[in-house]
Amino acid sequence: MIAWLRVGLAGIVILLASILLMPWQLLALRFDWKLRRWLPRIWHRIICFCLGIRVRVHGKMETHRPLMLCANHSSWMDIMVLSAVADVAFIAKIEVRDWPIFGTLAKLQKSVFVVREEKRKTGHQANEIATRMANGEIVVLFPEGTTSDGNRLLEVKSSLFGAAAMAVPASPTGAVVIQPVAVAYTGVHGLPMGRYHRPLASWPGDVEMLPHLKDMLRCGAFEVDVCFGDAVEYRGDSNRKEVSATIARRIRAMLGAALRGRDAA
Repeated sequence: MIAWLRVGLAGIVILLASILLMPWQLLALRFDWKLRRWLPRIWHRIICFCLGIRVRVHGKMETHRPLMLCANHSSWMDIMVLSAVADVAFIAKIEVRDWPIFGTLAKLQKSVFVVREEKRKTGHQANEIATRMANGEIVVLFPEGTTSDGNRLLEVKSSLFGAAAMAVPASPTGAVVIQPVAVAYTGVHGLPMGRYHRPLASWPGDVEMLPHLKDMLRCGAFEVDVCFGDAVEYRGDSNRKEVSATIARRIRAMLGAALRGRDAA
């Protein structure tokens, strides 16, 4: 009963925050105000607070631009967590655009929706990502291309780094900074989150959304470690596969350290 009371109270606060902030975000999107970049961070911080998601940041985000963040992906909560930490835009698969609630939120954050199966569209999509990065926006890429169980990093798809390559000519330094980020769900109700409890936070694609959302809301006390690693410069002569392998290796090291309770920085 108390759990559902907490969920109801959180829902009211989230609704009020949305009613207050959404009109401003719509105006900012309409007129392309810079407000559209940082307003979602305020909203997501409110959401994380209401849902009991405590975020701990290790390391620092790169200050150099253009900047692409590459993170492991285990849940829709990753979006909220990363958005609460920094002013970011996401690269998402086209199916997300039509999802209830989450699709609307993705559009309000001006995510870039990509159609990976249609190669004739990938050039245009990569060009949009590159243009926005060149304009100073921080873009988040989930290079696994899907969600995992939260215990490991899946195979990284080097082809998804094409946007970074396209942004190189527009960079004043002749390089795009790619920074690895590990998002690790490490605690629940103040206790260490073991391997078998991590499904509470992770959302593999074969799990139905509504039951998972209900379980997560009833729990409502997660601890998340966000670890920023050493960045890699992507230049015109960089090897895409080598860069992706380096990024994957650094994400795996940080994720493993965080899940084992070691220093993730």
